[in-house]
Amino acid sequence: MELKIRQATQEDIPEITSVFRDTIRAINSKDYSEKQIQVWASGANDLDKWEDRIKNNYFIVAENEDRIVGFAYLKNGNYFDGLFVHKDYQRQGIAIKLMRIIESKVITNGYEIIKSDVSITALPFFEDQYYIVEKKQKKSFKGLVFENYIVHKEL
Repeated sequence: MELKIRQATQEDIPEITSVFRDTIRAINSKDYSEKQIQVWASGANDLDKWEDRIKNNYFIVAENEDRIVGFAYLKNGNYFDGLFVHKDYQRQGIAIKLMRIIESKVITNGYEIIKSDVSITALPFFEDQYYIVEKKQKKSFKGLVFENYIVHKEL
């Protein structure tokens, strides 16, 4: 697989939201209820929010043969706000590559610590990459409660 990493553009939104929705439905469904999955995946429909994320955050995509197979974005200089890899491209090193680029950007931004809120599903991956759990939390989103974890890593 030949992976190309680049900055996201507004034209990428349809593919980005498709990866977001499909990954949640296929991968996160083992850790969250059907109702939670429906609500979480519906975040793909908020196109204004995706436009804002691309415009105002450090937002990168991973492409394989001109197809977006993953993306990641960084908010406020050191908050790792999103990391998703296409359901058909899991466990191929894409998430680690995206993570390393995000971590490098945090260092370039002058921070020594990166923070994130991660799902139950993503927690083992983050722990394998030396992120430490600060606390387990419950977050409310569209009337449903989601369990996730606040994690950080010293860079």
